[in-house]
Amino acid sequence: MQFTDLYINGVWQPAEDRFDVINPATEAVLASVASADIAHADAAMDAAQAAMADWAARTPRARSEVLRRAWELMNARQEEFARLITLENGKARADAMGEAAYAAEFFRWFAEEAVRADGMLTHAPASGARIMVQHRPAGLAVLVTPWNYPAAMGTRKIAPALAAGCAVIIKPASETPLTMLALMPLLAEAGVPPGLVNVLPSRRTGALVDHMLHDPRVRVVSFTGSTGVGRKLLHSAADQVLKPAMELGGNAPLIVFEDADIDAAVAGTMLAKMRNLGEACTAANRIYVHHSIAQDYTARLSAAMSALKLGDGSDPSVDVGPLVNADTRDKVASFVADALDRGARLECGGTQPEGPGFFYPPTVLSNVPEDSDCVHDEIFGPVAAIQTFTDQDEVIARANDTEYGLVAYVFSADMKRALQVCERLDYGMVGLNRGLVSDPAAPFGGVKQSGLGREGGHEGMLEFMETQYISAQW
Repeated sequence: MQFTDLYINGVWQPAEDRFDVINPATEAVLASVASADIAHADAAMDAAQAAMADWAARTPRARSEVLRRAWELMNARQEEFARLITLENGKARADAMGEAAYAAEFFRWFAEEAVRADGMLTHAPASGARIMVQHRPAGLAVLVTPWNYPAAMGTRKIAPALAAGCAVIIKPASETPLTMLALMPLLAEAGVPPGLVNVLPSRRTGALVDHMLHDPRVRVVSFTGSTGVGRKLLHSAADQVLKPAMELGGNAPLIVFEDADIDAAVAGTMLAKMRNLGEACTAANRIYVHHSIAQDYTARLSAAMSALKLGDGSDPSVDVGPLVNADTRDKVASFVADALDRGARLECGGTQPEGPGFFYPPTVLSNVPEDSDCVHDEIFGPVAAIQTFTDQDEVIARANDTEYGLVAYVFSADMKRALQVCERLDYGMVGLNRGLVSDPAAPFGGVKQSGLGREGGHEGMLEFMETQYISAQW
């Protein structure tokens, strides 16, 4: 069953305006979804404010049990959510199943963290007073999520907010709202009270979110998406001095040193590059390989990429589905054309298939010039752009030469050298001899233009809390 209306105060509400959600594999219309306006946003904030008073007053254990039940229910329905993710996002079934499991895990992790908002009691050394510190719910949170992970980007924000005692209003991406809407009956079944979680799909994203960020009841804004949009939201958040949590763009370097296990490096690259078809801010974007092993590495990576089956992700035998829309596909194609025009060599892929669907094949480019567009911007697609290096200091400088600082990857058998390199990389996260860093138990986030704050780990819940200090003497 598809849910296509707005979800406000625990009730499905239609809207006068609607928009179509497209299946990226067939270009057919999947559903017509209600588009929220300012009045709907006001109703959602009213509902959230009313629901939060009771929720914040509940014991941490009571909130924890609801989140634990949400994990159990979502875990049991992974197939259902994976199917919906594939239909509206396009990713292959195995990738969609991985996202469904990852998304559910945030409920389990923050069910455990809900009871660990530890405070502090200490003796002030100078005054003799007692310093009492506690963490309190920050207030209403507006969550803005992207299309590349329709389930996980929502649960990664909802779970810590609820664990902290906050109510939320979610604005899912217009390309992929169906998965988040389908989550709402599950949360109600788990015991989330009406009004605590509200979902507002809308084609008027800018006006809608800006309106909510200027309402004094809203105290937190959590956004995952491009750095450009993040900057605009930060300007809006500044007017009310909101607490921002921003997970923004990336331009991830992946460095393969001459002593690396090449098979392990290729496997790690495949995971870092092709997870979610490269449509991820954590995707390896600039691949630096030591010149002494570059030929061998490139041949093995090209063989692995060429072996992937392209097609409709609903087919279990398919490895690579379509990109999410025509603009994304065309941008990927333009990156490849630009690199080839500047002298890069095409190792595999590079030819867009005919027929319906926003498909682009797994592609490997070698000898990519430094001035290529794909070196300076996120590819957000299945294209591996390989460059070579000879000097460690040189490759670290090249890796750091970007305004972004989300994640980097390092492959080397020399752990002393590898850890020294990790510490010199200006990134919030580093994958060391592995191509996957995302984990609900770890603090996910970047530095520089890649964002503010952290999601996951213990820090993820603190993004939705304020620290209160009480000075007392007895």
